[in-house]
Amino acid sequence: MNVAELMNRNAVSVLPSTLVADAARIMLAHRISGLPVLDAQGHLVGIVTEGDLIRRAEIGTDGAQAGWLKSLLMPSAVAADYVHTHARHVSGAMTHNPVFVTPETTLDEVAGLMLRKHIKRLPVLAHGKLVGVISRTDLLRVLARKLVNTPAEASDESITNYIKSEINHAHWAPKSGIRIAVAGQTVELSGTIFSDEERQAIVCIAENAPGVKQVQDNLVFVDPGSGLVFPAGV
Repeated sequence: MNVAELMNRNAVSVLPSTLVADAARIMLAHRISGLPVLDAQGHLVGIVTEGDLIRRAEIGTDGAQAGWLKSLLMPSAVAADYVHTHARHVSGAMTHNPVFVTPETTLDEVAGLMLRKHIKRLPVLAHGKLVGVISRTDLLRVLARKLVNTPAEASDESITNYIKSEINHAHWAPKSGIRIAVAGQTVELSGTIFSDEERQAIVCIAENAPGVKQVQDNLVFVDPGSGLVFPAGV
């Protein structure tokens, strides 16, 4: 799945000359966390977000005034910070050179960008022009649809094969010592694991197998350091 299948094509945007007060009202009215900023030709020049408006003089969150030493050594940086926290127009408060994606960008790439850059919304550009916006909420909607889908009926054999295949493809998973028994779409896991994280992950694989109704965890945890054995539930 890519951005084109999920993005909001009716993206609300503002101009650099838009008042910060108006930008804040637009975000509140549309219940969105950010707005692309376009120039007169429709090119993306920035983005103004809730994060850009957290530090503002009007609400006393602009921070302590820079000391004389910083003002002396880095006057441009101090002046730029003042503009960001006091600007009347979006041009002074926005983030310049914003991260963006294209309609062909995969959702995996989108999620990675959002996590690495701590971004909630990404402008979508095609041929240099804004064609939409994709947000964390859009990804959440897809997840919600996937989670509520009723799994198709599956045979015990297909469930077993699915679990074995997932374990074999997981680099972290033990490749031996795990026994899988499936009867009436109920999975029984037994054998040896060497961390509680391994236990949780293997149970997770079993729970995600299409058609599974229940998972019984009988895995035994063996502490690699002491050799002590801890049965399931201990």
